Amino acid sequence: MDRLKGMSAIVTGAASGFGAATAKAFVSEGARVVLADIDLDGAREIAGGLGDAATAVQVDVRQSESVREMVAVAEQSFGGLDILVNNAGLAHKTGPIEELTEDQFNLVMDVNVRGVWLGVKHGLPLLRRQGGVILNISSAGALTPRPNAGVYYASKAAVLNMTRALSIELAPDIRVNCVCPSLAPTNFITGASGSAEVARTRISAGLPTAGIPLDRVCKPSDVAAALTFLACAEAAYITGVALPVDGGMTAGLTPQRR
Repeated sequence: MDRLKGMSAIVTGAASGFGAATAKAFVSEGARVVLADIDLDGAREIAGGLGDAATAVQVDVRQSESVREMVAVAEQSFGGLDILVNNAGLAHKTGPIEELTEDQFNLVMDVNVRGVWLGVKHGLPLLRRQGGVILNISSAGALTPRPNAGVYYASKAAVLNMTRALSIELAPDIRVNCVCPSLAPTNFITGASGSAEVARTRISAGLPTAGIPLDRVCKPSDVAAALTFLACAEAAYITGVALPVDGGMTAGLTPQRR
């Protein structure tokens, strides 16, 4: 289809979930992609299946120098940067807010908010050369938060508002959008559930679909498809958007519980 032909991209958190699906979708559309993740082996495994159009790099999105080196790999490998996808993120285990530790709070904010800021900070010099696109991952919970995950949702609300502010600040040369997925069978639900076993139980019981009109969890391919569209020329007049990819969960703007 070649909607991204000739473009180069960085996708953080690319070893699994939304990031891996997005990297694969971008390559299938003609892009060259740096797959960045703290899990280097995982990123290499995904990149290995994508051929010469992909390269893997280890990154800790909390660390400025690590992010700077990630961006340098895009320039060295592909000559520049057209698309930056700030996907890396994590969730704390759901539960009463008073049970969250300060270390857990700091980790969620450092990865989910600081990580996006550092990606933008270090990616901008390359993106400004010829214009570009920044795509961030927020959450449906930033629009309709639910109980027992307030710090996670606060971090994703920060990403959403950073996206909107940057869309104004960086216009007209750089477009900035975000997507807001609902629950998905990725590392997020494992982190929120506390373990992979509990996550599998929740999914098999259908609990994550509560309040989702389309009655299924979000697939990584759903997010990858939305990001591919927002990155391509067909979305050239779209910026500052927080696009729900949530099966209608936020349509009524009232969280449903069962």
